[in-house]
Amino acid sequence: MTNLETRRKRLLAKRAELEDRLKQIEDWLDDPVNPNAEERATERELDEVHELQGLAGQEEIAAIDAAIKRMENNIYGECLKCGEPISDERLDAVPYATLCRNCME
Repeated sequence: MTNLETRRKRLLAKRAELEDRLKQIEDWLDDPVNPNAEERATERELDEVHELQGLAGQEEIAAIDAAIKRMENNIYGECLKCGEPISDERLDAVPYATLCRNCME
């Protein structure tokens, strides 16, 4: 299996994991409102945290989708700023990275 195939599988697995997490967050946010005012206030704070987690998950899914699109267009692993290759180490750490380490700094 090539490095690209391995990364594609990792990206798709991460995407599926994020979709599951988003579904859990959505279910949590759809729970009925607690009639107890104090508990409702605490739950509202938790809802805000879950909403932020959901937004972060959506952003990560968009980054994954963009990386898969770059794979399809044969430009995956190229820095979008300078055009140089993104190091394997960086892509191993962040498989949807769009910038090489030099441009990231």
